[in-house]
Amino acid sequence: MRKEAMITLNDIKEAKKRLTNTVLTTPLMKAPILSKNLNAEVYLKEDNLQITGSFKIRGAFNKVAMLDDTKRQNGVVAASAGNHAQGLAFAAQHFGCVATIFMPEATPLTKVSGVKSYGANVVLTGENFDEAYAAATKFAKENNKEFIHPFADDAVIAGQGTLTLEILEKIEDIDHIIVPIGGGGLISGIAIAAKSINPNIKITGVVASGARGMKDSFEARLPIDSSSVRTIADGIAVRDVTPKLLEIILEYVDEIVEVSDNETANAILFLLEKHKLMVEGAGAVATAAIMHNKVNIENEKVCAIVSGGNIDVTMLSLIIDKGLVKSFRKMNLIVTLMDKPGALMHLTEIFTTCSANIVQIDYDRNSIKLEFGEAHVTISLETKGEEHQELIRENLKQNGYRYKQI
Repeated sequence: MRKEAMITLNDIKEAKKRLTNTVLTTPLMKAPILSKNLNAEVYLKEDNLQITGSFKIRGAFNKVAMLDDTKRQNGVVAASAGNHAQGLAFAAQHFGCVATIFMPEATPLTKVSGVKSYGANVVLTGENFDEAYAAATKFAKENNKEFIHPFADDAVIAGQGTLTLEILEKIEDIDHIIVPIGGGGLISGIAIAAKSINPNIKITGVVASGARGMKDSFEARLPIDSSSVRTIADGIAVRDVTPKLLEIILEYVDEIVEVSDNETANAILFLLEKHKLMVEGAGAVATAAIMHNKVNIENEKVCAIVSGGNIDVTMLSLIIDKGLVKSFRKMNLIVTLMDKPGALMHLTEIFTTCSANIVQIDYDRNSIKLEFGEAHVTISLETKGEEHQELIRENLKQNGYRYKQI
């Protein structure tokens, strides 16, 4: 017999009414490639297309909407790695109150800029969310302001649960919902709504392998904080486990799996190329779990939550570059050649013969690793797959070049 949740289905339905006409009902789109490859009906709930680029606006808006006028006038405070900050800043602007947001010092510029664009005050402090959180709660207490927790708040959780209502409006017979986990507010809201409507809907949570506190806690059935967190999925890089959220997750969530940063990066590139979706690390982990067979979804109707799209452009560039190398569409070489006139031209003629386009080149004759009269050429090539790269390697060998692929 399931215990009655602290947040009820009715709370979530009321939250949905408050969000109407302000927070978007985001698309629920089929993923044909994943569906075909995994013998399932896979759908993506694209909350990265939300007004602020993330699902977090749902909970933040619901919370501010429920505050009385006095609390709004005093102002609101939050700690956030970025997405809750933007959601709260938007909500505060909508209701005409001042928001002060504490963010970790390493927060991507795109998220900091997004928060400031809604008129909020930003304080960058601490190495991670938990240190920013400590500073924010101290500030709120000292200045008599309402602190709005990014996940351990009933109104916030109810707001996040509206995602389930939108999914079931489109697909009543969904079998399985796969959800990113950081602090646990999103999966708590989704799971409470789903299980209240249909207890047979399976709920799977996904953590990053560099921030697996909630998975460890779920398996041990007691809170286990991480000593540190490190992941490209900064939106779910939460070190400490909140007992209240763990209690809900133990009650309503069926399983928790983890994905590596490489798997997450693969999912980011897949969503960009195949679905034209700009997705941040935290937003891609549910898709990564499907792509890398972390969950059994055969013959099921499955929805992966794409929770956010506020990725730093520098990180995206790095992911794309590494993805091109892994998929044999880019080839990086260091070639040793004689440092004499015409040597570089002869090398480039080989690449021309192989129809490989040079996109970057660097010439080094000063390295202490070189013999006198030699030079290193570091070169990046656009290539057309594994066979094409093998052709290039064979041609270099036939022409007597020493090289290293990097």
